[in-house]
Amino acid sequence: MSPPPAVQARSSGTDLAEHLSLLRRRKLLFTGCLLAAVAAALGLWRLVPPAYTATTEVLVAPVGVQEQNNQVTSRQREALNLDTEARVAQSAVVAAMTATALKVPVAEPAEVSVPPNSSVLAIAVTAADPLTAVAQSRAYGQAYLTHRTESAQTALAAQQKALLAKLKQVNSALGDTAEQVTKLRRGTAGHAVATHRQSVLNRQALSLTMKYDSLKTVAITPGTVISEAATPTAPSAPSLPLYLGAGLMLGLLSGSAAAYGRDRLDTRLRRAADVERLTGVAVLADLSDQVKVLDKGTLHDLASSVVAACPGKRLLVRVVPPGPGAHALAVPLSARAPLSVLSGEDVNDLAKADAAILLITLRKAAGGDVAAAVRHLSRHNVPIIGAVTCTGDLPAPPAKSRALPKLSQTLDKLVVPAPAPEPETTPMPAVTDTPGPKP
Repeated sequence: MSPPPAVQARSSGTDLAEHLSLLRRRKLLFTGCLLAAVAAALGLWRLVPPAYTATTEVLVAPVGVQEQNNQVTSRQREALNLDTEARVAQSAVVAAMTATALKVPVAEPAEVSVPPNSSVLAIAVTAADPLTAVAQSRAYGQAYLTHRTESAQTALAAQQKALLAKLKQVNSALGDTAEQVTKLRRGTAGHAVATHRQSVLNRQALSLTMKYDSLKTVAITPGTVISEAATPTAPSAPSLPLYLGAGLMLGLLSGSAAAYGRDRLDTRLRRAADVERLTGVAVLADLSDQVKVLDKGTLHDLASSVVAACPGKRLLVRVVPPGPGAHALAVPLSARAPLSVLSGEDVNDLAKADAAILLITLRKAAGGDVAAAVRHLSRHNVPIIGAVTCTGDLPAPPAKSRALPKLSQTLDKLVVPAPAPEPETTPMPAVTDTPGPKP
């Protein structure tokens, strides 16, 4: 069962706040990775040599003979497959023709694009020198048109050759049939069949002759150059926005990963939330901002929690990391809770304790210190109620509280409030019998 939308929204906001808090804690590492990535991107941008791009646009026209029927689509408006023509313009044959025309060993590769709903090929060439880019782009356009012309002429010649061979075959059959017609007697069945065959061959010869003549008069128009490549005035690569964007994204990713990794490897406790997250010990109170005097409301809530959770009457205060300072919490806590609060200064305090709370000094204690304290108390069967966090030394208890006498030897290092003074009473006058007058 999924939580309500309000709970989900609150959880998402809490997660985002935790992530931002983590980045703030590791802002030096995060900022360093971000600046290093951006600096590396700028350095790479400066080191990469500039490149210039020149583009020649060629209007492709259908040649005289159409060997295939192309489907007309939203991209293909004519009986001409421009995607195929773009691959032809990028072929090794056209590249070799370009290199031969420019008298260079190898031509730069061309990038051919087709603008939507058009019969135009945009042939772009990128080179280190702008003049070289212009020359090769123009040469690619001319080489493509030349190759397309030669291909069309070859196809046209093959068709003419096939038609001429067929025409010769039909003419030969027509001659044989005409000879048979002259030899057969009119009115016979053989004469009628030969006459019909002669008529059919005449029609075939006429059709082949017309097709052959039309092929001989076909004008091959592969296309024209509608836009010559102009000399570029600025380099097309490297792109500063592209490099900066890539460096920024890489810096954000690497900085976030480094911050998260460093935060997971660092077990030092800096906030009260770190205690619960890294150690699993519940925080009963956070006294980090109470450096002069302990808040009575906070002490009251802490005393209530301790009384409710303590299984006995003796409570031990354990300082993490080990050191003095338990007395500063034991005195005000004992004044509000009906418990015997032990500071741990006596060797018998651990044996007397029924439960314990941890006084954790933030920014000094680490997760290992808390784990060691938990293991030590667990070995002596002392349950841990929770933890109290602070950022430094707690305010010292009043001198009057520190000078209170002990109640008994069994509560060594026990801090108790002063006993209430007994109420003063006025002695009553003695009542005596006085002799009265005798009757």
